[in-house]
Amino acid sequence: MGSRAALSAIVAAVLGLFWLASPVQAQNGYSPVAGPEKKKAPKPKAPAAPASQSPAPPDQETVMRGAMPAPVEKGDLTPAMAADGSGLPFELWRGLDVAGVEKLISELEIPPRSSALHNLWKRLITSDVTPPAGESSNIKFAALRLEAMYRSGLAKEATEELKKQPSASDAVMATLSARNELATGHTQQACDVARQAASIKGEIPKRLKTTAILMSGYCAASAKDPASAGLAADLAREEGVAASPGLEALDAISIAAKPKILAPKRLTLIDYRLMELAGTHGDLSMLDKAEPALLIAIAGDLATEPTLKLNAAEAAARVNALTPGNLAQIYRASATNESGDGLLAGSQTTGPARRANLFKAAEAEKTPMKKTRLIRAFIDDSKRAGLAMQAMQMSASTAASLNPQPEISWFAETAAEIGLASGKTGLARRWLTFVAGPDQTTNTGLGHWLALADIAEPDPANKDQYLNEVETLALRGRFTPDALHRLATVMDALNYNVPIPLWEAASRTPQPNTGHLPATGVLSELQDASKKKEFGRTVLLAMKSLGPDGAEGAHIIALGDSIRALKRAGLENDARRLGLEALLAAWPRSQAN
Repeated sequence: MGSRAALSAIVAAVLGLFWLASPVQAQNGYSPVAGPEKKKAPKPKAPAAPASQSPAPPDQETVMRGAMPAPVEKGDLTPAMAADGSGLPFELWRGLDVAGVEKLISELEIPPRSSALHNLWKRLITSDVTPPAGESSNIKFAALRLEAMYRSGLAKEATEELKKQPSASDAVMATLSARNELATGHTQQACDVARQAASIKGEIPKRLKTTAILMSGYCAASAKDPASAGLAADLAREEGVAASPGLEALDAISIAAKPKILAPKRLTLIDYRLMELAGTHGDLSMLDKAEPALLIAIAGDLATEPTLKLNAAEAAARVNALTPGNLAQIYRASATNESGDGLLAGSQTTGPARRANLFKAAEAEKTPMKKTRLIRAFIDDSKRAGLAMQAMQMSASTAASLNPQPEISWFAETAAEIGLASGKTGLARRWLTFVAGPDQTTNTGLGHWLALADIAEPDPANKDQYLNEVETLALRGRFTPDALHRLATVMDALNYNVPIPLWEAASRTPQPNTGHLPATGVLSELQDASKKKEFGRTVLLAMKSLGPDGAEGAHIIALGDSIRALKRAGLENDARRLGLEALLAAWPRSQAN
């Protein structure tokens, strides 16, 4: 009898935990003045159903007693994850058809400038999962993804995707394949595929038709056929193609003249390659108009002039088309052997060349004190160039090679920045706990960095332990009003128990009304998508809600709703990265850093 009672108690406890683990409805919006949402009064119980009706579902109290298991909704079930390493569900496009995906992507500015959003976006469009509406052989969806990869500067990823497609018997796919071959530097293959595409019957979008015509002109010019190049220019005008550097180059090639290229509004890869064939080259002033695929092509071309190469690589990194790892490789190959002492003393080298030299010198330096100073100088210089996040991610392995020592304890805060920016919270915690001493009682003034580390990646053993450090800084006025509201927004969206003094400190300052706020209805769609566990739709709507600059440049309402939506949809790690990104740049720093 006793064992039976004990078994009943265990079952009741398990059922109670099951109910407690069910998703909780997130708060709608955020008001720093009102503070945490007050609990609503319980709804009156409904009258008992007549015998002729179906019995009412069990109330929560019944479930908690263990008398009956809670009903499980489809959206509550843990989704099956894709086997491609993306960390995304296999049913990624649930709730969307191809037209819906295309519409959402067309409304985005890609690639995202946000590192956190770009990571999520890249995984989204390169994931090998079930296509929308189960259309496994849908050429249109494959073409849509390839176009998105190209626009994001992901030509290598597009090449891998093209290998999975059947032989190019579709005009759209063949044209995309030809352009991708050109982007990866395979000129002859590009022209072979372009000629094949020209022989395939089928309608292609006007924007892609322009590419096909200019590609035919490029191939004619490469084959020393000026007459055919001129015909391609005439055909482009008949199709209504607007004036462009590529079109001007084709005209010049057809009459063996040098083109007069005016400053373009936008410079594409095919434009640039035609300019090269016409005997003129782009300069630094054109890089801010270049599409990501072109920036990658210039940065990766061994024949590119070194100054142009470095500037193109940095421009590509700013829009996340070039990874920090690839930028590091270009820095190493481009840097001179300028000494660390000379760099720290203030050499004549400036701009990208100085950043490349600082990076290389920091990696090579053996003395810990000088190594830390070079890393700090590199990050500071990169921050002024709009490359702070990339520089910190590039410095992660160099910083990790250092052992914390009293002589370089000033570096702890920089190490915390690097660790958090690069997703290596262990690196940040190692340095911060070192300076706090063995008993963790030394007041270093850096405890708020451990609180930020817990936002990025929670430490179950120290949950909310360092919030009092953040609270102290807030009460001392170390946060700007905007940073304070963003902090309260992020913590609230991640379901932290925000300390009342933080709410009160935020309420004493005007709520910021700056940053990107999406059109009416978008945030409601986002909430609906996340509740239904429509993962792809949730990600695309979150990108639309936050805007091109991501969490740092979003309105706090859009920021809070986007973090809640990603967390509710099961993408908590990405939600936390967004929260970190919203806070990192404005996080209080010591004067020594």
